Amino acid sequence: QVQVVESGGGLVQPGGSLRLSCVVSGTTFSLCAMGWYRQAPEKQRELVARIVSGPTTNYSDFAKDRFTISTGNAKNTVYLQMNSLKPEDTAVYFCHVVSCTTLGGTEIDYDFWGQGTQVTVSS
Repeated sequence: QVQVVESGGGLVQPGGSLRLSCVVSGTTFSLCAMGWYRQAPEKQRELVARIVSGPTTNYSDFAKDRFTISTGNAKNTVYLQMNSLKPEDTAVYFCHVVSCTTLGGTEIDYDFWGQGTQVTVSS
């Protein structure tokens, strides 16, 4: 059974920093993408940053220059370092991973989500 577990959320003052962690276990196939999404109250879930095997990183505009995504040495862990946090960064942050394999020349992807970790930026 695949488990995706986030940690590191909490309450931080504007301008502060947090580091989110996500550990993935139980996957059968390789992880070909790992990333972070967030969802604020009454808003749609949106991409924060992701790493695609290669590796290639993608950031949403609001995350550029403030957030950094990285993976651990074991490749089953992904981090999100968030600096210069703003009140508008308040949201539940979700870890998203894609496990992929090839069958008959066709890539098959499996998506998994964590349950989310709350980040609140407030004075």
